[in-house]
Amino acid sequence: MSEPRKLYVRSFGCQMNVYDAQRMTDTLAQEGYVETDSPDDADLVILNTCHIREKAGEKVYSELGRLRKAQEEAGRRQMVAVAGCVAQAEGAEILKRARSVDLVVGPQSYHKLPELIAAAERRGGNRPAGIVETEFPVEDKFDFLPPPTRAAIARRGPTAFVTVQEGCDKFCTFCVVPYTRGAEVSRPLPKILDEVSRLADGGVREVTLIGQNVNAYHGLDAAGRTANLTELVRAIAEVPGIARVRYTTSHPRDMDDELIAAHREIPALMPYLHLPVQSGSNRILAAMNRRHDRELFLDIVARVRAARPDIAFSSDFIVGFPGESDADFADTMELVEKVGFASSFSFKYSSRPGTPAAGMGEQVPEAVKSERIHALQALLDRQKAAFDAACRGRRFDILIEKPGRFPGQLIGRSPYLQSVVVEGPQEAIGTLAEVEVREVSTKSLSGDIRGGEFFMRNPARESRFIGQSEKLEA
Repeated sequence: MSEPRKLYVRSFGCQMNVYDAQRMTDTLAQEGYVETDSPDDADLVILNTCHIREKAGEKVYSELGRLRKAQEEAGRRQMVAVAGCVAQAEGAEILKRARSVDLVVGPQSYHKLPELIAAAERRGGNRPAGIVETEFPVEDKFDFLPPPTRAAIARRGPTAFVTVQEGCDKFCTFCVVPYTRGAEVSRPLPKILDEVSRLADGGVREVTLIGQNVNAYHGLDAAGRTANLTELVRAIAEVPGIARVRYTTSHPRDMDDELIAAHREIPALMPYLHLPVQSGSNRILAAMNRRHDRELFLDIVARVRAARPDIAFSSDFIVGFPGESDADFADTMELVEKVGFASSFSFKYSSRPGTPAAGMGEQVPEAVKSERIHALQALLDRQKAAFDAACRGRRFDILIEKPGRFPGQLIGRSPYLQSVVVEGPQEAIGTLAEVEVREVSTKSLSGDIRGGEFFMRNPARESRFIGQSEKLEA
């Protein structure tokens, strides 16, 4: 019997790439590939790429250079594929820049990987005449992707991403997503529920619904009627075994009254909302074509907080957008001060070829961008530290996700996505526990399990774990 072929997938960028990487792995498992943690002993290496920022793209070419050098030093041949948004945006240019690449496949075509790999194998070592598949196919890739096995689900842990929507119709002037992922498309609600049910059966307790513009979800339900994100969240919250639901990434324009009310009405919907604003300046928001102003964003924050007083917010910010003045940046800082974020991400504006912003005048000098990003990130870091510090003494449920660094230590996740360190047995992984936070550090919280008990059965395990010393048959 021949040895199984080894597969190494490295993902860059967003959560959707993490999900896509898992689906590619599931697809190739049926072709006899097994995962490996090292690219050095892999027969097939897939780089699943992100094109949002310039540095993300350059990381891919750097990694391709490293792979080529490693192959030369080892005197062995690997098949190398570039997938994802860089593949979609640059296509055949990748083959010109990196002669070690056999296959370039866009994010809408990875269900075709088995046939594309077979075609590349028939070409043998005839590089650089690699294969490029970046057309937007007529068929829905999700109809052709095999589901993950129960063992694969259990191996990945009690949390999972589920893509429910792809693409974006907003056309922000800085963003390449409409060009690399296409127009907004939503998966049918029953197919999403089937996937979530399989995940729950494999031990998943928390799902994060993902999409480039997830709150624009408009999939068809079982009756052929268009359902929105609120209806999808309600349906998923009723799937047996699912205790927690999140969604990301959202656009302020699609935060309607029904979705805001869902944060009050659906207990499984976690009190943590990632809502990118990008800038606090109305002038810059208009130049970005964000289709909202700061007043709308602040109004949404106020209404969500009224619906769910314990909610926390995170956001995305871009500094140094073309034409951003000191006054515009001051507006951003003032908005951050007014809202108070539990966590956020800030980035220096990165010109992406083909986007309207790339051709705008008044490009901000790099030194000014650096000064502004330092000031903004320092403020965001202070706010995160203050939010974490305010959790000391609080009690909330955490989902136990994995072992800690030391014996008897477990790592869980709070409702606010904070890492929480507790003590308990390995059998508790995949269960929920009420924790009282006693210590706060820069990277995590630590606390004590209330009463030493865990709850919620995890069917991926052979027994039901009730407490630190008691087991019952499932």
